[in-house]
Amino acid sequence: MLFADDVVLIDETRGGVNDKLEVWRQTLESKGFRLSRSKTEYLECKFNNVRLENEVVVKLESQEVCKRDSFRYLGSVIQENGEIDEDVSHHIGAGWMKWKLASGVLCDKKMPPKLKGKFYRVVVHPVMLYGAECWPVKNSHIQKMKVAEMRMLRWMCGLIRGDRVRNEIIREKVGVTPVECKMREVRLRWFGHVKRRSMDVPVRRCERLALDGFRRGRGRPKKYWGEVIRRDMKQLQLTEDMTLDRKVWRRELGQESRASLGR
Repeated sequence: MLFADDVVLIDETRGGVNDKLEVWRQTLESKGFRLSRSKTEYLECKFNNVRLENEVVVKLESQEVCKRDSFRYLGSVIQENGEIDEDVSHHIGAGWMKWKLASGVLCDKKMPPKLKGKFYRVVVHPVMLYGAECWPVKNSHIQKMKVAEMRMLRWMCGLIRGDRVRNEIIREKVGVTPVECKMREVRLRWFGHVKRRSMDVPVRRCERLALDGFRRGRGRPKKYWGEVIRRDMKQLQLTEDMTLDRKVWRRELGQESRASLGR
């Protein structure tokens, strides 16, 4: 093995991170590996406005580690303030890259519109919605996704906004469910998966995490994933008891997508 990548060390303090970095460095070097000084970075998540350890510097031996406001990890962009704006923009851009690579098929006038829509759902949708099951989305994020998708669908049909063709007609023509519905479906599908797991698995233990000394700053409170899930379930008239039966849960989630296309 020539190199290892995507390794994350987590601690509550900078001093703790320094200790773990040193242990990790010694462990790697004892096995013949070398920890990159130039590529190692750190991100400090700010859950409140309290400043601690201002005098502590994160170092790898004698070299100071570069601090970032955000970084990409396993296909997602993590921001220090806990927001998802950069992650949403990143996946919209990735969706456009896939769309352009497949534009020879998606913009082919000889290709039936329904087949284009099916190809779009298989190639572009998964890229745009990667990680969306964990997004605490706001209306602004949903609007960005909707605008990007409709531009793609209009070009697939050879239309522009000046043609004054309604979005619903275009979606029905290519057979593509609104991205807002798909985002809600993947969120609730992941929620059902989590609820069916035992209480001792890591993903369930995260539900019971508590932040000691947390103080909310001024301004509007942040939107959390649980709040989005409760809104989704209320809109679709679902209950947590339904998650226990996987077939029933998936059937209920698929009804909105089918209804949006008039099936």
